[in-house]
Amino acid sequence: MTAIHATALVDPSAQLDDSVSVGPYTVIGPHVKIGAGTTVGPHCVIEGHTTIGRDNRIFQFNSLGAVPQDKKYAGEPTELVIGDRNIVREFCTFNLGTVQDAGATRIGDDNWIMAYVHIAHDCQLGNQITMANNTTLAGHVQVGDWATIGGLTGVLQRMRIGAHTMVGFASHVNKDVPPFMVVDGHPLEVRAVNLVGLKRRDFSDASLKAIREMHKLIYRQGKTLDEARTAIQALAAQMPEAAADIALMDDFLGSSVSGIAR
Repeated sequence: MTAIHATALVDPSAQLDDSVSVGPYTVIGPHVKIGAGTTVGPHCVIEGHTTIGRDNRIFQFNSLGAVPQDKKYAGEPTELVIGDRNIVREFCTFNLGTVQDAGATRIGDDNWIMAYVHIAHDCQLGNQITMANNTTLAGHVQVGDWATIGGLTGVLQRMRIGAHTMVGFASHVNKDVPPFMVVDGHPLEVRAVNLVGLKRRDFSDASLKAIREMHKLIYRQGKTLDEARTAIQALAAQMPEAAADIALMDDFLGSSVSGIAR
């Protein structure tokens, strides 16, 4: 049966798999759903329309599913959706979405989220992301798969952090961060290609060559962003083995609204 500590307060309408464990003094609201194998530590509050998947480990003192820190929020039944196998360390705050966006804050699978991380309303996170202590995401932020964000980093609302990126310690992210790049600082600057991370994930030599070439086209040849995109699009025919990586970069650049880190 579900292992719920005697001091925990779990609403009878909450839907918890039989294998879920809940620690002392935790409070779980009526619209919460928690999947098999997930553990919730002591002194947590999980509320709102919050769905949590399988095999997550939620440490003590977390607040998940609270209403957005947005003055426009008027009590609409928006959501927080968390996937599978995430680690959520102490004192994190994940808020519900708003009707001004998709109506849901979403966190994917296999993410490592360290202490004091704030994920605001309508953020969309992929998979295999690492967020170090005190990372703060404002509303509507998007973070791609395998991104790593250093501690004490603040991300402005509506910014996008691309897949396979590395954001350095105590950075101020006020522009979109293109895939595969290393950025840091205040003001934010692109420093290099994230070669260490890419090699750890077994990117092929062909992909690494194409990514390095895209970095040169965007950052080393004095091109405008439109000129760089045209040159990147031409790479797909020249380097078909890296077509997926080239398409990822081209799509990201083409959909940027706030501009990219340069």
